[in-house]
Amino acid sequence: MNFLEVLRTAVFALRGNWVRSALTSLGVIIGIAAVIVMVSVGQGTQAEIDKLVSGLGSNRLDISPGAGRGPGGARMSASSYFTIDEDDADAIRQDIPEVQYVAASLRGGTQVVFAENNWSSQWQGVQADFFPIEGWEIASGAVFEPRDYGTAAKSVILGDTVRRELFGDEDPVGQTVRLGRVPFTVVGTLKPKGQGGWGQDQDDVLLVPLETSRRRLMGAMALPPGAVQQITLGVTRADDLGYVQGEVEALLRQRHRIQPGAEDDFRVRNIAEIIETRTATTRLMSLLLGAVATISLVVGGIGIMNIMLVSVTERIREIGLRMAVGAGPSDVRRQFLAEAMLISLVGGALGIVIGIAGALLVGRMGSLPVALNGQVIALAAGFSVATGLFFGYYPARKASQLDPIEALRQQ
Repeated sequence: MNFLEVLRTAVFALRGNWVRSALTSLGVIIGIAAVIVMVSVGQGTQAEIDKLVSGLGSNRLDISPGAGRGPGGARMSASSYFTIDEDDADAIRQDIPEVQYVAASLRGGTQVVFAENNWSSQWQGVQADFFPIEGWEIASGAVFEPRDYGTAAKSVILGDTVRRELFGDEDPVGQTVRLGRVPFTVVGTLKPKGQGGWGQDQDDVLLVPLETSRRRLMGAMALPPGAVQQITLGVTRADDLGYVQGEVEALLRQRHRIQPGAEDDFRVRNIAEIIETRTATTRLMSLLLGAVATISLVVGGIGIMNIMLVSVTERIREIGLRMAVGAGPSDVRRQFLAEAMLISLVGGALGIVIGIAGALLVGRMGSLPVALNGQVIALAAGFSVATGLFFGYYPARKASQLDPIEALRQQ
């Protein structure tokens, strides 16, 4: 029997009981669809991790106020208890040579107004090293002049979202905007970054010199002299992050006169550790999703084997008759293996279609990121072929080993 004869015979045999064949392929359909959806979700989540890495940088440390102790030992929140200042930033810059960039910052929200347009945005008071640490580039205009940082100049740099909302397609450089009630001169605009790793609009931002923010934008909030909300460090080599973190913690404990064993009044956040933890979690989730999908596919394959064994039992007399008129064991084996493969391939094709639709639906309506690509579909097709071969071989081999005389005696 040539390939076409084997295929025609397999189609005829399956069509004779199409309801059972359809129910058998259902397990493969569900398994393949699960593989596509779950692997796509895993790859999409990993892509979000990569985006987070590129957005935050893997060689930086963030220092923020810790939860200090108020009168009577009551814990005070970091938002109302400022424990780090510009002097800490200067000390880190001078004493730890492995640190390439140091930038202290303050932040807050305000209404920014130009003519009849207004927009609610977030401002950040920054130092010069803030730009290379965060990877900000200037689209038009220029960064702040060195004298702007020391004189509390009323200069502002607009993020792309703020520029678009206030000025549309016009160049805002040189124009005057109001942040709250204070007029500022626009000295530059930032190149757009888009959505950040945490889902925020990175371009919805206003940058002003640090001293400017303290004097003109903090309002009635009483800050200790030189206090800041965050110090961000850029380390020259990512391999030095652990060492630099230990040096920073030791230096700040010494400067803040923290006794051995006492709780720190600051927190040092290692971005690389956060990314590594999240990446490991995502990898574990992907393995879990893949295992669930594989189990679904195995269940479908067992269903194929079960039905093919039943089919062999029901068709013993037919097998004996084929052997009696000249069919060899290999012909019988190919016939039953073709039937199993046909069930698996039809189920795989339907599963691929349903899986693609399901992945697109999850990406459109769900909160999980999805990355659908040709490799996922090829992987699903490969699983479909492997399922038919693996679970169809034993029933086919069993059919080919039947004794034709004993098979013809079966009623």
